[in-house]
Amino acid sequence: MPKPVDLPDNVPAPSAEQQKILERIAQQRERIHARSAAYRQVVALREENQAIDPDAPLPVRLLAFARMHPMAVAAAAAVAMVAGPSRLVRWAGVVMPLVSRLRR
Repeated sequence: MPKPVDLPDNVPAPSAEQQKILERIAQQRERIHARSAAYRQVVALREENQAIDPDAPLPVRLLAFARMHPMAVAAAAAVAMVAGPSRLVRWAGVVMPLVSRLRR
């Protein structure tokens, strides 16, 4: 049950209908505060677990990198769009053997 609303001295006491509305408003405020507290808690936990696990699969590591560095990912996507698909395929043929050697 929400706490009663404190009114200034010069304001008349609310009627029963008005009191119901004031109570609903108080309940809604409590729900909003609880929801924002839960959201802040989720954000804090997410920030706490930001480290990338080096033993995780590559897609998981790439997703974690994208979450940590959204501007770098956007810049890389923009460069890829400007370069075009044929250049990307050509460069992938050069880079993929180098990456596979590094993974060994």
